[in-house]
Amino acid sequence: MGGTPVLEMLDDVRGAVVTAQSPAYDEARSVYNAMFDRRPLAIVRAVDVADVRAAVRAAADSGLDLAVRAGGHSVPGFGTVDDGIVVDLSPMKGIRIRPDARVAQVQAGCTWGDLNHATGDHGLATTGGIISTTGVSGLTLGGGIGYLARAHGLSCDNLRAADVVLADGTFVTASADEHPDLFWALRGGGGNFGVVTSMEFDLHSVDTIYGGPMFFELDVAEEIFRTYREWIVDAPRNMGAFPAFQIAPPLPFIPEERQGEPFVLLVSCFNGTDDDAEKLLGAFRDIADPVAEHVGRMPYAALNSAFDGLLPAGLQHYWKANFVDELTDEIIAAHVEYGPKVPTLESTMHMYPINGAVHDVGSDETAFAYRDANFGPVIAGMWPDPADSADNIRWVRDYYDATAPHSAAGGYINFMADDDTERIRDNYGANYDRLVDVKRRYDPDNLFHLNQNIRP
Repeated sequence: MGGTPVLEMLDDVRGAVVTAQSPAYDEARSVYNAMFDRRPLAIVRAVDVADVRAAVRAAADSGLDLAVRAGGHSVPGFGTVDDGIVVDLSPMKGIRIRPDARVAQVQAGCTWGDLNHATGDHGLATTGGIISTTGVSGLTLGGGIGYLARAHGLSCDNLRAADVVLADGTFVTASADEHPDLFWALRGGGGNFGVVTSMEFDLHSVDTIYGGPMFFELDVAEEIFRTYREWIVDAPRNMGAFPAFQIAPPLPFIPEERQGEPFVLLVSCFNGTDDDAEKLLGAFRDIADPVAEHVGRMPYAALNSAFDGLLPAGLQHYWKANFVDELTDEIIAAHVEYGPKVPTLESTMHMYPINGAVHDVGSDETAFAYRDANFGPVIAGMWPDPADSADNIRWVRDYYDATAPHSAAGGYINFMADDDTERIRDNYGANYDRLVDVKRRYDPDNLFHLNQNIRP
């Protein structure tokens, strides 16, 4: 390859090294959030750990910024950088399932769709996100809120071990027995400590589930939220359900004349019998008949990918979030005021429950600190046309400003935007100082700073 000293350092990389002179450069540098149009010096499409180590050493030795990309879904665009090196893990797609042990070994380039496909063949799953194109490693390192969290904990609670390339290029395995301080920090501390190349997860018996979206008229939104706040406390842990606001997409089960209108939703995922699911959902059917619904028995993977079609790569993204202890009347009023103003088909507000098994883990047992919170809402502005950015960003900010006074100071780091850097300490909560100590040990020069950064 050659050309510059930095590129010469990458001569032994087995995967493609894409530069501005490469025909695939524009495709290789693109990320999920189209608001970030950056031009890296080199994109290393790693095929193995040796390639990752080469990219890390090249960045460290040259003093260039290093961006780490797996699924590429970072809302703040952390998976790319101007004039630096991107280590792109997406070619590393290996998955090994040990069904008898209920364990999965997953390389860092896998998405939740990849993992669900592999585990679903055995009637197994672990807690993933809501969009199946999201990267397994990025979601897990930030915590991992998803449909199965009430039953089985966060994604990071199911992490057994992680292989990591550190800032000096060395390779370690972090687990409860090896580098336990690093293992603690990886479970909620984001990409601050190294490049995770592989993860080992516990799996659970999850085959088909009963659930899907129910669309209700906006005039019952307040009652939906008031019912939900009590209902989710007592609901069995195998019920993962959340309320949302969404413009009805053009789907066959939605009356054509109602497509394009905003609704309040309940999206459910029940790992149990149809009858038990319908008894539970009856609390919401008693409020009003759904305008439209797509609720029934389906593979877990089908529900986990249900929103994928609405959210292809290349949209503009701007999100805000805070954790919420209780859905007070005041915060419900704010949601009922701003949720129906959702400006585009793609934009939404989801109110994820994080009680149940999430509360079984102590706030200091992993880096994910908000174990006392009950809800993890996200106000997600997503739109195709950059010309609409001002209106969409204004909706997110106005909505956030109305709900923040009734919420915790910190939010889920996977939901943060690029202008949330001043919230770092709040977002990591009471675990921040311990995270700084781990950062000093494993990355004292802050090579891994393109993230929700913990400064050493």
